[in-house]
Amino acid sequence: MITLLLECKDYLSLLINAVENKKEHIDPDSKKRKTLLTHLAHYLNKSSSLQILEVKNPIEKDQQTSRDDAHWHISLRFAKHILLDGLDPLAFITYLATLGRISYIHSITDKVPPLPEINAEHCYLGFEIDLESSADKQTIENTFDFIRKDSTIRIIAPHSQIQDYIDLIHSLPEPPELLGEILIKGKSITPLELEEILHIQKHTPDRPLGNIFIEENIVAAPIVEAALIKQKQSADKNKQELKFIKVEAGKLDLLINLVGELVIAGAAANLISKKNKDPSMLEACSNLSDLVEKIRDGALNLRMVQIKEVFDRFPRVIRDASKDLEKLIELKLVGTETELDKSMIEKLNDPLMHIVRNAIDHGIELPDIRIAKGKPAQGELTLSAFHESGSVVIEISDDGYGLNKEKILKKAIAKNLISKDAMLNEYEIYQLIFEPGFSTAEKVTHLSGRGVGMDVVKRNIEQLRGEVEVLSEEGTGSIFRIRLPLTMAIIDGFQVQVANSTFIIPLDLVLECADLMPESEQHNFVNLRGKVLPYIRLRELFDLPNNTATRESIVIVQYGQNRAGLVVDKLIGEFQAVIKPLGLLFRDVKGISGSTILGTGQVALILDIAQLVQFAHRKSHVEQTSQTRQLNTKTSLSLINNK
Repeated sequence: MITLLLECKDYLSLLINAVENKKEHIDPDSKKRKTLLTHLAHYLNKSSSLQILEVKNPIEKDQQTSRDDAHWHISLRFAKHILLDGLDPLAFITYLATLGRISYIHSITDKVPPLPEINAEHCYLGFEIDLESSADKQTIENTFDFIRKDSTIRIIAPHSQIQDYIDLIHSLPEPPELLGEILIKGKSITPLELEEILHIQKHTPDRPLGNIFIEENIVAAPIVEAALIKQKQSADKNKQELKFIKVEAGKLDLLINLVGELVIAGAAANLISKKNKDPSMLEACSNLSDLVEKIRDGALNLRMVQIKEVFDRFPRVIRDASKDLEKLIELKLVGTETELDKSMIEKLNDPLMHIVRNAIDHGIELPDIRIAKGKPAQGELTLSAFHESGSVVIEISDDGYGLNKEKILKKAIAKNLISKDAMLNEYEIYQLIFEPGFSTAEKVTHLSGRGVGMDVVKRNIEQLRGEVEVLSEEGTGSIFRIRLPLTMAIIDGFQVQVANSTFIIPLDLVLECADLMPESEQHNFVNLRGKVLPYIRLRELFDLPNNTATRESIVIVQYGQNRAGLVVDKLIGEFQAVIKPLGLLFRDVKGISGSTILGTGQVALILDIAQLVQFAHRKSHVEQTSQTRQLNTKTSLSLINNK
C-alpha cells in the first residue's frame, strides 16, 4: 500500500508540473494513471467490504449512528424572576425541540421550597437536556438570548464529540495566542461564555482560566488540554519564526563575494602598513584584519547547511531499488547534522546517487545468497558524514560482496588500462573502477552496470576540490569515502614561495615546517625524526627556475591518513585566500585547485594538497619498485657470474 501511495505521489507531482507548465489538458502519463487507478480500485473494494462488516456489528452500528448525530447537552437554571418578566421556561424548551430531537430531559427540583413557602410567581426549576441536532452551538445559544443575562445556561457536546472538538482545535490554520480565542474558534464556547468566564476570573484572579472553564462545566477537560497544547505550539512557532529569516541564495552569494573583496583589500592595506612601518597604521590594520576575519567567518557560516538535506532523499531510492531487485536493505543515516557549504550540497547529490545505486546493485547480495554465507538476510547500507582535519568526510558503506581485486586487474588489463606486469598497490587497484567505461558487472541493469557513472563521480568530486577513495574487503563489504573541503569560498592559507612564484597551501592541512637538511633527504624521501616521509620539490613539479639560495624549507602536509613534504624556497606566513576558479585552459592542470589575489595585486596559485600527497606517495612507490627490480637484477647477474 505504501509503495502504491508513493507512486501516486510521483504521478501527482507530474500533474502539478503539468499545471505549472500550463499543460494541464495533457495527461503526463496516461498509462501510469490507468495502472494506479486499477491498483487503487483493488484497495477501495477491500475497504468497502470492511465497512459492510462493521455495519453488521450491532454495537459498532450504534456507535456509528451516535457519531452521525450532533448530540448536545444543555444545562438550564432559570432565573428566579423569569415568570415576573413574562417569560415561560417551557416555551424555550419547546422552541429548542424545533432545532432537533430532545432525547432526554431531567427536571432539577432541588431549589423547590416547601409547599407553604412557594411563591407562584417564582421559578425554582432547572433542566438537564440532551438534544440531537445538527445546529451549531451559536444557533442553540440564540434560543436563550432573552434569559441569558440572569439565568445559568451551559451548552456542551456529549462525550462522543470531544475528540471532534480537539481535532478542530488542532486543525486551526492560524491559531490565536489566547486560550479563550482558541476555544471560540474551536466552537467549544461562545463569545458570551468567554465574557462570563473572564468576569469570574476578574473576581478570582488566582484561578487559571482553563480551570474555570472546567469547573464551571462549560468545556470538557480534554478540550481545554488540547487548546492549551495548541496555545503552547503557537507560542513556540512564533519564537522559532523570530529566530530564522529566509534569504535569497543570490543575496548570500553577493555577500560572500563582497566579503572576498574586503579580504583582498584588507590584505593590501596590511601590506602597505608593514612597508611604511607606521605603528599607529600597523595597529589600525591589525584591528581591521581581526574584524575582517570575524566578518568572513560569519558570512561563510551563513552558507553552511546540514547534509541531512541530501541524505533525506535516499530512503525512497533504497526502497524502490531494493523492491525492483528483490533485495532486503536497511538504510542507516549517521551524522546528518554535519554542515557543508551550500554550493557543495547542490553538487553532491548526483555522485552520491551513483555510488548508492552501485552499492545496491553490485554490493549487497540477494537474501538467499546472504543466508548461505552466514549473513543476515537483510543487507545494511550506511550513509555517514563527519568532520576530520579541516575536511568533511562522507562515507557510503555496505556489508555486501566487497571488491574483487583480481577481477578488477584482469578487466583493466583486458581494456589496456594497465600493462600485465604493472605492480599496483591496493589504493591504485581500486582507483581503476573510476576509469571511463570500466565495469566488472556481468549483467547490465537499469540501475548500473554500464560502466558509466563512476568516472563522472570522481570528476564531479574533484571539481569540488575533493577526492574519493575506496576501502574494501572481499566478502565483507566496501566503503566509498569522499573527502571535501569545508568551504569553496575563502580559506585560511599558508603562503610559500618558490623562485618568483607564490603558492598558497590550505592552513588546515599544514602540520609543521622545517629546514630541509641535505643529509636528511635521499631518493625522494626525507628522514623526519626517524620516520621516512615522501616529498616533492615544487620547483621540479612546476618547472620553475633553479634556486640561487642554498637554504630550502619543507612543509609537512596531511590529507586524510597520508602525509607528504613540499619543498619550497621561502616560508612567508598565514594569508586569507579568496578562492578564484581557474579558467577552462587550466582546468586539467594537476596539483592546482584554484588561484587567489595577493595584497600586492599579484596572482598566487592554491595547491591541491590531495593530488600532491597522492603524487608523492605514487612517486615513492614507483621508485621503491624500481630499486627492488634493480636489486633483483643485480642479484641474478651475480648468481649467473658465480656459476
